[in-house]
Amino acid sequence: MGSSAHLSRLIEAAGRLAIGGSLLPGAVVVTFIATAVLLEAGAGSIMLLLLLFLAAAATLYFVRRPRPVYLVEYACFRAAPAYRVPSATFLEHTRLMHGALDEDGAAAVVSFTEGTLQRSGFGEETCVPPSLSYIPPDKSLRAAREEAELVIFSAVDALFAKAASRREAGPQGDDVDVVIVCCSVCAPDPALSDMIVNRYGMRSDVRSVNLSGMGCGAGLIAVDLAASLLRAMPRGARALVVLTEILSSSYYVGADLSMMAANCLFRMSGAAMLMSTSATGARFRLGCAVRTCSAAQDRAYRSVFQEEDDKGNLGARVERGFVAVAGDKIKANIVAFAPRVLPASELLLLALSAVARRVRSRRVVGTYQPNFRRAFEHFCVHAAALGVVDTVQRGIGLSDDDVEASRMTLHRFGYTSSSSVMYELAYIEAKGRMRKGDRVWMISFGAGFECTSVAWECVEPATDADGSWADCINRYPVHASYYISGSQ
Repeated sequence: MGSSAHLSRLIEAAGRLAIGGSLLPGAVVVTFIATAVLLEAGAGSIMLLLLLFLAAAATLYFVRRPRPVYLVEYACFRAAPAYRVPSATFLEHTRLMHGALDEDGAAAVVSFTEGTLQRSGFGEETCVPPSLSYIPPDKSLRAAREEAELVIFSAVDALFAKAASRREAGPQGDDVDVVIVCCSVCAPDPALSDMIVNRYGMRSDVRSVNLSGMGCGAGLIAVDLAASLLRAMPRGARALVVLTEILSSSYYVGADLSMMAANCLFRMSGAAMLMSTSATGARFRLGCAVRTCSAAQDRAYRSVFQEEDDKGNLGARVERGFVAVAGDKIKANIVAFAPRVLPASELLLLALSAVARRVRSRRVVGTYQPNFRRAFEHFCVHAAALGVVDTVQRGIGLSDDDVEASRMTLHRFGYTSSSSVMYELAYIEAKGRMRKGDRVWMISFGAGFECTSVAWECVEPATDADGSWADCINRYPVHASYYISGSQ
């Protein structure tokens, strides 16, 4: 067979690869055609081998490269005004709920609660579920399920409605391939993820995953898990990720002050996210996700520990060394995250600083603090409490404007656990600050001790402030003297 026949057959094969939707990229198809042309022109065997090697390398690269994952849409739960608990109301309920304790014990609990609220950065509009308005609180499984249904279904309904408003046909329950719910302390049977499958009539082949006991940083862990599952599924698969913490069954009724923090800080909250490997209608593109787990170290493992006190009351104990542990482990996560996101100029300065510290005395040459604002335009810092946000701000050299979203989320919604970073993202968009191409750093942490950092890139910013901040965004940011005192 002549060379012209070889050329015709190679071009025909390349055409079938391109038209048939093969995983081989266009570059490989072009290489096939170039090889055919060189054969026709009588090119040497070395040139042909080089081209075939390049084709094989390009194929391997594109096949092994992680598939892009996108955040199509998200929505945060906004509680009705009837669930609002001003500081004075919260203190009164605390006094009445712990009235069975002896006088000294009750006084210590109230004093601890009052001090915690004053340092928390909370405003007067944070909400708790109806079950905690009873005296004593309703800690039944029925109350927990009712709270879960209210928060989760409201968030998912809002998510589907927002996605539908941007497309002619929005996603429905049977369009979801993966359901992931993260809720640390409430794990009923059937699981909360199965509750969603039942409510929205999802397909029988849907992957249902429930994450419990993963702490307050489980939201970004769920994002990383969803991305891994989506990359292993057919292109265009969708994952529904729900982040919440159910408070009804976890209220601590004892007098151990080291177990009172959850009572004082946790508030009613939840968020729902729709992720996909299809870029159609996407809002954000997922960058890298870096997770560090320190559970092998006893001090970190027990820094936040759910157990019973000496009276048999179940609660979550926060050890005295928690702040030091958190600082060390957040730093370790940032050290692992920085090389993957910082520009080359910042990495070079870090390397030169390290060399200078080895050559000269460490007392003479300080450690260079990288400028993360050269890698990101927006920051969503896990809003556990005002002091935690301040510590992270100082640790990575952020300005007050950079952590405004975290502080305002604390003021308006209180501590929203694993969903806090989504409330912060919603704040940034509600203020109209997000632009196409902007990069976002989310960092969260919790029991374990686990810390996760996730990078996003904006594909399409929100067109309005609809959502959890819609009724109050014009009042923010509040003046510093307001949120530091915890009252208006």
